[in-house]
Amino acid sequence: MIADGLKWMFLIIGTTIGAGYASGREIWQFFGHESGLAIFIFSILFMICCYVVLKISYQEQTENYSAVLSKLMGPRFSKGYDVIIIIYLFTTTGIMVAGGGAALEYFHVPFTAGILFMAVLLFIVSIRGVKGLTSLNSVLMPVLIISLGVILFTFFWIHADIEPGNWKSQSNWTSSLTFTSLNLLPLVAVLSATGKQIKHTGEIWIASVGSGLILGGVSFLYNESLLAAAEDIMLYEIPLFALLETYPSMVTAFMAVLLWTAIFTTAASGLFGLSSRLRTIWPIPTWVLAALLLCVILPFTELGFSRLIAFLYPIYGVLNLYLLAVVIIHPFFLNKKL
Repeated sequence: MIADGLKWMFLIIGTTIGAGYASGREIWQFFGHESGLAIFIFSILFMICCYVVLKISYQEQTENYSAVLSKLMGPRFSKGYDVIIIIYLFTTTGIMVAGGGAALEYFHVPFTAGILFMAVLLFIVSIRGVKGLTSLNSVLMPVLIISLGVILFTFFWIHADIEPGNWKSQSNWTSSLTFTSLNLLPLVAVLSATGKQIKHTGEIWIASVGSGLILGGVSFLYNESLLAAAEDIMLYEIPLFALLETYPSMVTAFMAVLLWTAIFTTAASGLFGLSSRLRTIWPIPTWVLAALLLCVILPFTELGFSRLIAFLYPIYGVLNLYLLAVVIIHPFFLNKKL
């Protein structure tokens, strides 16, 4: 039970730590000064959301997100959220491509050349399939999480200076709501497929509490570290590189390659998922759809990685507040057996 619970816990963490989170841009966008309370509330809300989604998946033996959405908000509203998920996949794939271009700038590759290089590789993968890349991602994510954790803890230990704050004056606590709701949609999409694989409710408790504690702790470390390097962050599309300034160039290069690879595999999975979903509406070969989608995505990426996150992530955070509210109240009002 413990081993299986830890397996789901790492699945949750790997789903949440995408390009926006791992690069630091997502943390910088939503948190900042006096965000201890916001991050604490996020950690609690995240545990509750994971528990509710996993419990519904387990009880209903679900294999995809449509069944969970239907259970949470009924068939009519769940169809509306299916449209939001399609738009979310399209825009976040664009953000991933832009993030890949930004990551390659460390190696002095021009941003436009970087996104074109990534687009070509994504097209090749759309022809050959993404099964190998998703397996690679399952190995990459633990390495990325551990490496990121070590770098953040070391930087925090050396540079961060935490002063006791008045929790009552932390007006940005509302960021916890939008930050949680932003990460809820991919969470529902991924965890909804685990219903038939969960054997015991103990696994759900381990996965929910463990992932909430770890992500809350990492988010706090990341936020405080970014605050310590605030003067340098504006110089980088990827805030993580501002923290890596004090590290040897080999460490920075390793993290840049690791981050780019993780971004690429996530973009490939997102593009494949989007193409597969649209094929049910427009029955043409997946690779043709992928090529058409890339043609539409490329001009979109020229806005830049940081601009796209700054504009789109808060919108998704607000759009998903209804879903967050439904998930939170579900155990108390909508399903007494939960």
